[in-house]
Amino acid sequence: MVHYGHSNQLRQARAMGDYLIVGVHTDEEISKHKGPPVFTQEERYKMVQAIKWVDEVVPAAPYVTTLETLDKYNCDFCVHGNDITLTVDGRDTYEEVKQAGRYRECKRTQGVSTTDLVGRMLLVTKAHHSSQEMSSEYREYADSFGKCPGGRNPWTGVSQFLQTSQKIIQFASGKEPQPGETVIYVAGAFDLFHIGHVDFLEKVHRLADRPYIIAGLHFDQEVNHYKGKNYPIMNLHERTLSVLACRYVSEVVIGAPYAVTAELLSHFKVDLVCHGKTEIVPDRDGSDPYQEPKRRGIFCQIDSGNDLTTDLIVQRIIKNRLEYEARNQKKEAKELAFLEAMRRQEVQPSGEKYGNF
Repeated sequence: MVHYGHSNQLRQARAMGDYLIVGVHTDEEISKHKGPPVFTQEERYKMVQAIKWVDEVVPAAPYVTTLETLDKYNCDFCVHGNDITLTVDGRDTYEEVKQAGRYRECKRTQGVSTTDLVGRMLLVTKAHHSSQEMSSEYREYADSFGKCPGGRNPWTGVSQFLQTSQKIIQFASGKEPQPGETVIYVAGAFDLFHIGHVDFLEKVHRLADRPYIIAGLHFDQEVNHYKGKNYPIMNLHERTLSVLACRYVSEVVIGAPYAVTAELLSHFKVDLVCHGKTEIVPDRDGSDPYQEPKRRGIFCQIDSGNDLTTDLIVQRIIKNRLEYEARNQKKEAKELAFLEAMRRQEVQPSGEKYGNF
């Protein structure tokens, strides 16, 4: 998947240098080393390119990062999160570049992983929504989903994401609309931020020479009211970071009203309101939530040319349920074996610890 945890890693990596090149693996490579990918390689190439800290994307990047690869793209060093990534046979994929001193590390984002997001879709629980108590069912899931018989490791598993004002500041552009810019307002759930959202926002971005796009994100309870089931899969805090990471978005309204009101339009000095081809569910009183921008003649419906929805992503996951559960167990077993090997290496037979100098 591509989620805000990846975006945060790319943000940190970009801050370490001047130009960020991101290598994205093929479906075949991911299936071989990790398990079935949720998004196709073409979807992932485009999604990564839409993250605002990315300067260039290398398609079909090798799973094992070598010095040859770094030299080919004129890179001084490579960056990965402080979790381990292993080949199908349990080897560290960054071993060569680490030994050459061309490896740097950034902090992994606590509380989000593909493992967790897949689990939320499979479990059909609302425990991840803001202001919801974690149920005993979800706690049990969090403790066991993808867990191999050997126990838990620090990377594969589930933990709770805690939003902070600092994280929002790091993701936000901090820029206000400038004279001559066209202020465009879009609203929705933007759940499991995916290529359908990216294609829509890219089309909206092309509507003006100097666009300033404001995305209004609905509260979890509002999204659940019109989407049902256990939607949204990502809570409001998580959806905020996902949308802020997109290069086409300038500002996010956290907890926007469902109806686009005259007050909202005046407050943000909105020139244009856009919506995709998805169904517009009437407000609780039966009214059209876009009646005010339509009355003003500033409403525009956009065809993104992409029919991918959050529902379809969930269907992909459910279809491959057994494969994903096996993937997580296999991944954790490899990581635990690697951790044990590292511990054995650190302690000599005499029990004395040694280090490399």
